[in-house]
Amino acid sequence: MNDAVHQHQFVSLSDADAPVLSRFSYSAAEPFAVSLSFQSGDGTWTDWTFARDLLIAGLAGPVGEGDVRIRPALARDEEFFAVEFESPGGYALVELLRIDVETFLEAASGVVPIGTEEAFFDVDALIDELTNV
Repeated sequence: MNDAVHQHQFVSLSDADAPVLSRFSYSAAEPFAVSLSFQSGDGTWTDWTFARDLLIAGLAGPVGEGDVRIRPALARDEEFFAVEFESPGGYALVELLRIDVETFLEAASGVVPIGTEEAFFDVDALIDELTNV
């Protein structure tokens, strides 16, 4: 059984002239979270980690308060999935193909089925990580 999923795709980024390479990641080691990363022109990656449930709920409609928000109405049409990222350092609107998001979530649910995340979450490891600073 695979314990992680990684999926690359090109996305439309609000301030970029051309599509940007992005990567979805999901790991059984962090069963509640997904990461969406973007490659910059110099080859470095910027990572955003947020709840997998947020991504799932975003398929049905607008969701999110804070740094990551999913706003379907901001996408150019129904084929796309719009995600807003905001931090003190800036703002970005990303459009992904909806089918890519659905494919990624299906693969991630093959690693950790939706609703079973707690069975994969190691609270003792988290406590050790937090107390060994």
